[in-house]
Amino acid sequence: MNEQSPQQGQAHDPRPINGVSHVVGDTGPALWHRTIPDVFRETATRFADREAAVFVEQGIRWTWAELSAEVDALAQGLDLLGLKKGDRIGIWSPNRAEWVLTQFATARLGLVMVNINPAYRLSELEYALNKVGCLALVTAATFKTSDYLEMIRSLAPEIDNCAPGALKSEKLPTLRSVIRMGEAMSPGMFRFDDVVARGRREGTADLDAITASLDPDDAINIQFTSGTTGAPKGATLTHKNIMNNARAVVGSMHFTAQDRLCIPVPLYHCFGMVMGTLGCVATGACMIFPAEAFDADTTLRAVSAEGCSALYGVPTMFVAALGHPEFASFDFSNLRTGIMAGAPCPTEVMKRVVNEMNMSEVTIAYGMTETSPVSFQSGTDDPLDRRVSTVGRIHPNVECKVVDESGATVPPGVQGELCTRGYSVMKGYWDDPERTAEAIDAEGWMHTGDLATIDAEGYCNITGRVKDMLIRGGENVYPREVEEFLFRHPKIADAQVFGIPDERFGEEVCAWVVLKPGETANEDDIKAFCKGQIAHYKIPRHVRFRDELPMTVTGKPQKFRMRDAMIEELGLTVATTA
Repeated sequence: MNEQSPQQGQAHDPRPINGVSHVVGDTGPALWHRTIPDVFRETATRFADREAAVFVEQGIRWTWAELSAEVDALAQGLDLLGLKKGDRIGIWSPNRAEWVLTQFATARLGLVMVNINPAYRLSELEYALNKVGCLALVTAATFKTSDYLEMIRSLAPEIDNCAPGALKSEKLPTLRSVIRMGEAMSPGMFRFDDVVARGRREGTADLDAITASLDPDDAINIQFTSGTTGAPKGATLTHKNIMNNARAVVGSMHFTAQDRLCIPVPLYHCFGMVMGTLGCVATGACMIFPAEAFDADTTLRAVSAEGCSALYGVPTMFVAALGHPEFASFDFSNLRTGIMAGAPCPTEVMKRVVNEMNMSEVTIAYGMTETSPVSFQSGTDDPLDRRVSTVGRIHPNVECKVVDESGATVPPGVQGELCTRGYSVMKGYWDDPERTAEAIDAEGWMHTGDLATIDAEGYCNITGRVKDMLIRGGENVYPREVEEFLFRHPKIADAQVFGIPDERFGEEVCAWVVLKPGETANEDDIKAFCKGQIAHYKIPRHVRFRDELPMTVTGKPQKFRMRDAMIEELGLTVATTA
């Protein structure tokens, strides 16, 4: 490793080959066959005295050497709890120093870290912990309106009467240890700081030997992503998957150890923990976390005060930043690049980010959790119109094609389903071979479910979704999952969930409901049923009651008709992005 960018761009021809929408990424530099702790250790040794991580809200500032020491202390502490390679350990927290320590300490031991969305409520938490068999959970005490500890007690009341590490819960049968953040003590739980302190004091594990025994193809991370079949799936990612993708992402922006990356996007997403933290580990760049969750004020203050050279965000975050009443007072002189992803970027927003935030080399990226995540990214010197009308060109060491309903590759510019193949494709969905086989075909192609075109120059444009997922403020909402939950309501006979345009969030969740004969309910009843049970962003903003739903002759719901009707009723206009 050196301070040069690990991926200097694409010297090969990224255009479609053989006259069809099939593109192949550059094959250089060669993929790393390395584990996360191996890369982390080299970076921490090489750049020991450089700043590695700043958590502005917590007042924490670590060099690479200091971060490495904290990671090893936590790893020793987790080893003392009896956690071994391959065990699953959940992390349920907003962006905090403890999250980052957990990410690298679990990787050090070969534990599989399970990302749990901070917005999850009871049913979602229970499902996630049980689906992958978590033995331990690292959790914040609270976040915004969520009382995490109370939710854990609700699911596992046995914790109030057991010793820490000895939980035996009827609803959470595999969970043994809960490690809570904060200074307070909680019955049946370890304190995070105590686990670290004990590891530093008593740890005897040979961490280097454990790291040396790990395989880059080992599963190291599980992230939940839903689908049209309802229940969330645990996308299982390896060291090789995410370490190489992180390296390619920051390589496209020419990162070096001199860069300082502002990360206001959530760590539980690939955006934060792969493109963010692992991207910095790949290069020695410094990671800056403004706050536990995105806030325009804390983000802009961090960019200005910390001299950030790069900034990540979804378009709505950039819109909020540009609208800050004191925007003109912040110093953007060090900003150079960054990534805008998660939703289409309006042209005017991109122009303002380039001109007013000094981000002349800002890039657009596209991907999905199952592909670690990025498959396409714009170049730092791509024309502005390409950066708003497309998601860029193929990533190194990745292969993509666009196919029609028969599976045939379509000509350039023709819409079809986007498929991805290469190192970045996940190991599979945890303990779900059937749905893994549905997503990844016999030739190794991951069928993304996204509709796309690839033009003659190799630029990709995402045009829609084969599956009816919607994106609300950068959060993926899968209608079938919300529908399955609504079906639990004793008064509901049928429900269909879909997205409608929204000026603030891009899309908003809408539900059409058919009640059982003789039953009555109103919009507030349905929302109250959802509150506290499913994440806030999944709760339908609009609920309408119908005697019947529009269907095809074969009985399939016609969501486009429902969507059109709601757009007309609410007087909405369909937003265009370029």
